[in-house]
Amino acid sequence: MIEPPHPVRRASLPSPLRSALLDAAALIAPIDCAGCGSPDRALCPACEAALAPDIRTAPLAVAPGWSLPLVAGLAYEGTARAVVLALKEDGRTELARSLRVPLLAALDLAYARPEARGALLVPVPGSRGALGRRGFHPVDLIARRAGLATTRALDIRGESGTRAQKHRSLAERTRESAEPVVVRGLRGCSVVLLDDVVTSGATLRAAARALARAGAAVVGCAAIAATDRRAGESAIPWTLAPGPARTVSTSIGDAEATATGAAVTLRAGRTSVSSWKA
Repeated sequence: MIEPPHPVRRASLPSPLRSALLDAAALIAPIDCAGCGSPDRALCPACEAALAPDIRTAPLAVAPGWSLPLVAGLAYEGTARAVVLALKEDGRTELARSLRVPLLAALDLAYARPEARGALLVPVPGSRGALGRRGFHPVDLIARRAGLATTRALDIRGESGTRAQKHRSLAERTRESAEPVVVRGLRGCSVVLLDDVVTSGATLRAAARALARAGAAVVGCAAIAATDRRAGESAIPWTLAPGPARTVSTSIGDAEATATGAAVTLRAGRTSVSSWKA
């Protein structure tokens, strides 16, 4: 179980009050569901439920003889893809609250390994161009909404363009992810790397190599979502986590949210994600 050293504390609202406030907000500033387009909610109950964790794991080959355990919270498709894109490309930052559920599930499994206990959580660096366009790093924002303490240890050197990762070939992603540099000394520290969406794994590999060169011990990787393997593109051999049910219990600060039909509940500073099929 993850116990962040400095959990973000925030007041929670009772569900009926929160629902009433959302109804009032929808009258003032109409909004559509990021998943299906239905009116009056940033994310309707059905699309919220579609973000229930669907854990997958894989060994991430970083270098000859060196692989890292990689965990992703769900598949980057359908509703999950629409919600992530709405956050990243349309600036709908309110969606970060819902994306913390698969994030926490992935991290709970990543931190279950003995060697990961006490490891620092280090987000992979986003490009300065993307930060300038959005005003935020998506993975950092989602981690903050989950009340997780992260360590900013990496930056990008020699950015070579502004196209989003989704528009790049595998060769371009590998080449343009090859120069993250350590900007904060972590020699002797254990690290779990965090990304938002994993496609080829190039960004995570490059970050792991940079940290290893600086003397850190990278012990695992986690992501909110992962694309399915595509012929000629990704060699990540994803496997669904064993089921039929798992339980996640993670300290996230005071928060409350529900995913109808998905057996996902966040409340009273703890999150429980239970009884989903893997």
